[in-house]
Amino acid sequence: MGGDNAPEEIVRGALSALSSLEDLNLVLIGDLKKINSILEKEDYPADRIDTVHTDEVIENDDDPGLSIRRKKNSSMVKTIQMVSSGYADAALSAGNTGALMAASLLFLGRVEGISRPALLTPMPSFGGQPVLFLDVGANMDASSEQLLQYAFMGRLYAQQVLGIKEPRVGLLNIGTESNKGNAQVKKAYPLLEKHLPGFCGNIEGTDAFYNTADVVVCDGFVGNIFLKTSEGLSRAILNYFRSGIKTKLRYKLGAYLLQPVFLGLLQKVDSSGYGGAPLLGVNGLCIKCHGSSKARSIEQALIRQAHPFVKKKVADLLQRSLCDIAITTKVDTGE
Repeated sequence: MGGDNAPEEIVRGALSALSSLEDLNLVLIGDLKKINSILEKEDYPADRIDTVHTDEVIENDDDPGLSIRRKKNSSMVKTIQMVSSGYADAALSAGNTGALMAASLLFLGRVEGISRPALLTPMPSFGGQPVLFLDVGANMDASSEQLLQYAFMGRLYAQQVLGIKEPRVGLLNIGTESNKGNAQVKKAYPLLEKHLPGFCGNIEGTDAFYNTADVVVCDGFVGNIFLKTSEGLSRAILNYFRSGIKTKLRYKLGAYLLQPVFLGLLQKVDSSGYGGAPLLGVNGLCIKCHGSSKARSIEQALIRQAHPFVKKKVADLLQRSLCDIAITTKVDTGE
């Protein structure tokens, strides 16, 4: 029930994913009167959908910690509890980010060796595969040790979900030199250099979209600003082209000839093509979609993230691969 377009766009996106994946089963959790009114208009495999009624909603302006305790019958809390109990393999929400993270930590707990989870999102790259950014908003601050943890999680995700055998991991910074950046990033550089296979050094924001790295690591404050600035700029450029093309006949003719190029660009920068951001570092899969998500974003989050993550048991791989990170970083930092 969370998000600007819930529940209609959420339900429609879920039904679209069902038609694409024969082994997908879904539980729609929320106000059943509203959900059923949407389902009645659609053609779908009823045997692959369950519904659960809840009569509370965590709003975007609700306090995350308080809301998950006071609104125990909300769709978000019920969803995370289903993952915790093993009834569901993954949770997906377009609702309050802080509440989703708080509920995930409360009911699922952290992966051993991870002190804070991180939100990961694919961003378009003009030189190959999408580039993975984390953290993009789960935690506003991160220590150098936590940046190392993010790097390990991002690298494993790139290997298992994107199929990149030897992912290159970069540290987002204001320059490529190892002595650039704030104290947190300067301290993280030697940790990543020593412990992370495939570390390729510092990455500037101007180079992030040109295949300089497969995974880019930063704290949630920097990552969220980078993500939203990039998405806002891409929308502004596309809208400028759309409005400008209509002003003169020769522009329309030129646009017709360049249509394949424009469609390719649109496909690359369309954030709905990736759906959402998995919360890595908790014992279970939670995917956070944009609050403004429409059906296509929900569909793609299920098809391109939730489904392969579960099928390839990425959560189990994270648990096994990251169990020694905490010990390693404590030794290096003298804690």
